[in-house]
Amino acid sequence: MNSLFSYDNKFFQAINKIADCFFLSVLWVLFSIPIITAGASCTATYYTMNKAIKGNRGYVWRSFWDSFKSNFKQSTLMWLICLLVGGILGVDAYITYHMLGNGEKLGVFYYIFLVMIVFLILWMVYLFSYVARFEDSIKQTMKNCGIIAVANLPRTCLIFLELVVFVLIFFFVPVLSIFAPALLCLAFNLTLEKVYQKYMSPEDIEREKELEMEAKR
Repeated sequence: MNSLFSYDNKFFQAINKIADCFFLSVLWVLFSIPIITAGASCTATYYTMNKAIKGNRGYVWRSFWDSFKSNFKQSTLMWLICLLVGGILGVDAYITYHMLGNGEKLGVFYYIFLVMIVFLILWMVYLFSYVARFEDSIKQTMKNCGIIAVANLPRTCLIFLELVVFVLIFFFVPVLSIFAPALLCLAFNLTLEKVYQKYMSPEDIEREKELEMEAKR
């Protein structure tokens, strides 16, 4: 009977995980509201999902705040670069879309800009998750993420499908949007961690396994 109300009971563990996901989603929204901080918020969300929620190592708020502070400068600079590139591509897509509608030959570039916008979004997923997992310069991070995204194209396509599925789910079931940031981050995490392990040293992989084993005790 005591095990039924024990904190180690699987039911209560599941409830705790759901509560953590809700809290993490709230943190992502609150720390993204200034817009300029959205990049650091995305990095902190991925870090917290991987360490505290999925890895059972630490608390949601502490993990989020520590990552947000330590990665703020790098994540924010990359976010501003992405916003600039996205804005340019968005304007180009808007112009060529109307050109396409008017039957102009240059309107065909609309599809090219559309593909570039999609790749930019996917690249950003890699960027902020990469910062949460590795230490590197901004230039090297942006370069590595572009290479990794192309080198692991099947996984990159899977990330795109996850984005589409989540958009559809939360469009038709809006109430689930309160969990959207955390659940989408979890989906990304399950996909990206298999990618990132390819680029980790055997020592780092073994160290993470040891930490996971300690967390389960």
